[in-house]
Amino acid sequence: MVWTGTWVSDRLGIELAGDDELRGLLGLALRRNPKRAHLLVSGVLGKHVPQLPSVVHGHGVTLGRRVRALLGPEEAARAVVLGYAETATALGHAVADGLESAPYLHSTRRPVASVPSAGGFEESHSHATSHLLLPEDPAFFDRGGEAGRGPLVLVDDEFSTGNTVLNTLRDLHARHPRTHYVIVALVDMRASGDADRLAAFAEETGARIDVVAHARGTVRLPDDVLARGLRLVEEQDGRTADPLVPCAPAVAPVRLELGWPAGLPDGGRHGFTPDHRDRLRQALPAMAARIVDGLGGPERAGRVLVLGFEELMYAPLVLAGALEEAGLDVRFSTTTRSPVLAVDDPGYAIRTRLAFPAHDDPADGPGERYAYNVAGGGFDTVLAVVDSAADTPALHAPGGLLAQLATAAPRVALAVVPAHTPAPRTPDRQEPPVLPAPLRGPDFSSYEPDDVGWLLQDLSAVRLEAPVEEREEAVQRGGAHYAESLPVEYQPTEEYQELYRDALAGSAARIARAVGTVTELVLAERSPRPVLVSLARAGTPVGVLMRRWARYRHGTELPHYAVSIVRGRGIDANALRWLAAHHDPADVVFVDGWTGKGAITRELADALAEFPGFDPEIAVLADPGSCVRTYGTREDFLIPSACLNSTVSGLISRTVLRDDLVGPHDYHGAKFYRELSGSDVSRDFVAAVEARFDEVADAVDQQVKEAASADRAPTWEGWAAVERISEEQGIHDVNLVKPGVGETTRVLLRRVPWKILARRGAGADLAHIRLLAEQRGVPVEERDDLPYTCVGLIHPRYTRGATGADGKAVGSA
Repeated sequence: MVWTGTWVSDRLGIELAGDDELRGLLGLALRRNPKRAHLLVSGVLGKHVPQLPSVVHGHGVTLGRRVRALLGPEEAARAVVLGYAETATALGHAVADGLESAPYLHSTRRPVASVPSAGGFEESHSHATSHLLLPEDPAFFDRGGEAGRGPLVLVDDEFSTGNTVLNTLRDLHARHPRTHYVIVALVDMRASGDADRLAAFAEETGARIDVVAHARGTVRLPDDVLARGLRLVEEQDGRTADPLVPCAPAVAPVRLELGWPAGLPDGGRHGFTPDHRDRLRQALPAMAARIVDGLGGPERAGRVLVLGFEELMYAPLVLAGALEEAGLDVRFSTTTRSPVLAVDDPGYAIRTRLAFPAHDDPADGPGERYAYNVAGGGFDTVLAVVDSAADTPALHAPGGLLAQLATAAPRVALAVVPAHTPAPRTPDRQEPPVLPAPLRGPDFSSYEPDDVGWLLQDLSAVRLEAPVEEREEAVQRGGAHYAESLPVEYQPTEEYQELYRDALAGSAARIARAVGTVTELVLAERSPRPVLVSLARAGTPVGVLMRRWARYRHGTELPHYAVSIVRGRGIDANALRWLAAHHDPADVVFVDGWTGKGAITRELADALAEFPGFDPEIAVLADPGSCVRTYGTREDFLIPSACLNSTVSGLISRTVLRDDLVGPHDYHGAKFYRELSGSDVSRDFVAAVEARFDEVADAVDQQVKEAASADRAPTWEGWAAVERISEEQGIHDVNLVKPGVGETTRVLLRRVPWKILARRGAGADLAHIRLLAEQRGVPVEERDDLPYTCVGLIHPRYTRGATGADGKAVGSA
């Protein structure tokens, strides 16, 4: 087979020297560019030469895996990937795929007024030199958490002189200095002097710089190559028939609806997270099926070219890959700004070209655009994939891209991906400071560091505790909110601790079954890679267990954070801001332990009305109030983690929200009770439930299967019962009625209880309730008409005179 660089090499004396695979990766062509004569044309990039999508994507993924091996797991988990527009946007994205956990951004030449630039640089040899960096997340380049900024992986198709990379490094190192950079390219073609300049930059900054490439070599150029190249282009322009139809008629292509997932970015122009990647992978088979159906099936589609659009390379590439997996004969390439001479010779890399006007209203003005090696490619169908910003009248006009494609293939189709434009940041207020990384054990909480990140501020040094009676009086008189102080932590008696241990032994399998069920429902119905966000602190042990189940059953490490939500005050807005900056809000699943009457469920829905993108539906272990549709069970049973306070929740207090402690840019607060470590059973609780996963796995599968076909719509039965009880008991305040075993336990541990209503014959689930009630002198009334196992009633007209000298409840005042 003739090497596709022979024509240029023979005429200009350009030589390609290096690894044996170089000629299999690269051909040569001539640029129409006064700055550089030659163009290295990649046969595996999917830009100028149509190629199998699996080959294009596979080369990038292989490079990404090599980078991952180079970095090791810890550094790879903190890395970010930056690709270069326009040629390497899909290559960089595929490298990020190979790294698996890395967010991705590519430079762009499309400015967006609503997105401030995070940097920029020049590509001196290019026909369009200025690159913009426009991440939607202003902290994109600061990823790395407490360990500091992680490695930056820069990806280009070729590493030639190194000028573009050096310009990028200088700009970004001045803004976001770091200690490690990795340069990735399909081919490393630097001369020794170019390598020396990069080494000098590394020495100057103290940063480590590694280079990863599929092949290495050099291009040997005659001294007068630029002048000779320009003359050769002029000569060929007079000889070579350009397959450009001057006044092609308007074309109405087959328009295909992709069903692109709502809110999913169309590429890495403003950033693409691992969660975005998972959403796209999940959606690809259905989108490919729609394309195949729209083309009338594989036989009618014939040989297909999926043609991307300039920087929009990755979305068309993975769509083409999905079609390839579906059995179609498919190739992939994209249009380009780069003007290149076409010569119909087997020893030349660019055989044909189609030229057409720009159709996306480019910021640098109108100009000609190109599609190479499409005409003469033997394609039966060309599927053009553009973003919505490029679906303009110019695209459909006579002489436009679609009309030119109609001269190259019998059939033309069009698919439009929604262009992702970040929402404008509020201009009339100062941008809030970058929020701190989540707190983790052992510095904050007794959980394993990976089990949960607390989006809270540490108030351990602040005295916040007040006697229960004092807090209750202040709250009921309207002088304070319950979240402004903390109750003194209840220290259980030995008898109560024994009761807790017995309860855990008797219910661990039941809890494990509910954990498995709710986790599987979340994975099946909400997101294949959810971001668990527990409502601190009752939801946090459940979030830890859900994370453990996903690892046990699927080998998946789900991120898990804990945030504060306060009745009457809403959710921590700064915590949501941090989550939105680091994850796709659509993947966030809020987790709680149980529902009572559904007050927090409603509070969350109201609070998230101001934060579009987050799903307000809570996933809970137990839903006795019938308030949600994602739950492990609707039984009202004893969840032993409700029996204790901080000692079963990582030694973390309930959350605090007080104006003198929590500023407008602070997380809500909480305390870490290190002094209670001798009584801590947080890890023991998780381990006891996790140990039962094997025995409940089959039951979980059956329960999930049944849940999938069941009507799980909330009935709010619990709320109606609470309203009825409030009126029956003369309380007239639903906030003082706490239904369910978990909420009743809280009443007895933290509030001033008035009485307990218990379902007759409830048995062991109420053993700890009866013990606590006895210790506090609270009457327990047996009832036959409760939808819950029990209901705790807070004293409705509380003053400190309403208790005896020992603090036990007496009749209402």
